Parts: sequence; structure tokens; C-alpha cells
Amino acid sequence: MRTDKGPQKDRSPQRDRSPWKDKDNLEAEADGIIEGRNAVIEALRAGTPIDKIYLAKGETDAALGHIASTARSKGIVVTDADRRKLDAMSRTHAHQGVIAIAAVREYVSVEDILAAAREKDEAPLLVICDELSDPHNLGAVIRTAECAGAHGIVIPKRRSAGLTAIVAKTSAGAVSYLPVARVPNLTALLKDLKSQGIWIFGTAAEGTTSLYQADFKGPSAIVIGSEGDGMGRLVREQCDFLVSIPMRGKINSLNASAAAAVVLYEAVRQRSGN
Repeated sequence: MRTDKGPQKDRSPQRDRSPWKDKDNLEAEADGIIEGRNAVIEALRAGTPIDKIYLAKGETDAALGHIASTARSKGIVVTDADRRKLDAMSRTHAHQGVIAIAAVREYVSVEDILAAAREKDEAPLLVICDELSDPHNLGAVIRTAECAGAHGIVIPKRRSAGLTAIVAKTSAGAVSYLPVARVPNLTALLKDLKSQGIWIFGTAAEGTTSLYQADFKGPSAIVIGSEGDGMGRLVREQCDFLVSIPMRGKINSLNASAAAAVVLYEAVRQRSGN
């Protein structure tokens, strides 16, 4: 009599174990989240583009101090965070007091953006986002700017969304084509751009220049303010023109990405000679 009953299903505990931990790791990787001391140290060592690193507030551990100093030397933003925030961000539930958010691509310099405009023999067209904190808004602005033929986006290092996986997804891939620069001080940048002959157009509901009176045919930088407060005072003071978008409805403002689209396509219209 045959005792061979054919291949038997492997019922070992290892094969039947819950897949949730693996799923968490995969989702974290897809979101650009790097958790744990060794993982973050290796990412820094490998030169992985990192948008921001969150460290547990009040920790004095030598490994975390090494991560902080290494990151800052590379120009990466390091932010202290309450452990409850880290716990909420964590997918693996083993963050060890540090979570890094990977950038989907490396940042460029503003000079790189201006050089690209010169290579195309085009008047520079930049979009400067003043503390856009919503990654969906930033992604939408990047998408519109790329479609409109802008040469690049500039964001501040702090109090702004960065080039995260959410931004990349919202941009519908535009982040792969449109250069993005990140600077420590927008006010200083605007002064420098003005010295290079670039006109600064700030968007503001109370602006004294109507959108259709503004001249975007020359070297231009369009400043889009934050979702709640608009442009900061120091940034506003550096604008050559405060541009208002005509409103005909009962609501007197557009959200940041919609405002950027309206202004950019007026620039497209003017630059195409229509």
C-alpha cells in the first residue's frame, strides 16, 4: 500500500505567520519613510536623497546625535518631534526615536534653474512657493508649472512640504521633469533674483496690479503664498508687483494651486504672443 499522500502543505509557524509587519515595511518604503537608527544611518551613508529627519525630542543618545550632525552637514532639515508624533508616523512601530522622509529626487540650486533657462534661450519663469505646507498643493503646483513650461520651483527649507512621495504622486510624475530648489531664506533669494534683472510678482487678493495688466513676458518669478496666511511680510516687501486675480463670485480667493494655475497660464498666453 502506498503511504505517499503527495506534497503536503507546509504548516510551519514561519510560513503561517502574519504578513502585517512585512506589509507595514512595504507601505513605509512606498511612502518614503525610513525608520530606525541603522536604517537612517545607512541611508545617509549611501547618499539617499532625504527631505527631512524627525528626531525624538529630548533624546541625548549618541547614535541620534551622530544622525543629526551628519544630516545637518549634508544640508538636510532636522526637526525635533514629540514621541507621540513619531509613533503616529511610524509604520513599523520600531522607529527607535528617528524617522527620515526620503525625497523622490535631489534638489537643485536656483542657479541650475536659471542656467536651464539660458540654455533654452528663454526668459526665466520661476514659481516660488512661500511655505506651502500641504503636499497635495505643492504637487499640484509642480504639475501645473511643468505643463506651463516654467523652468523651476523654489521652496524654503523649513515650514514647507518637500519632495515626498505624496508630492510626487500628486504631481502626476511632473516632479521627475521640473527642477525644484530649496533655499534657507526666501527674502534673500528674492533680493538676489532682483539684482539679476528678474521681476518678482506676488499673488495677493488685495494686489494693486490686475492679473491682465501684469507683464510676464520678461524674466519673471511668481510667488505663491501659503494656504492660510498668504505671503509672509518680508517676502511681500520684496515683490515688485502684487498681482490680484479678478473674482466674480461670492468667494474672494482661490486655493494656492488654483491661483498658481491661473497666473501661470496668463504668463503662457503672453509668452506665446496671443
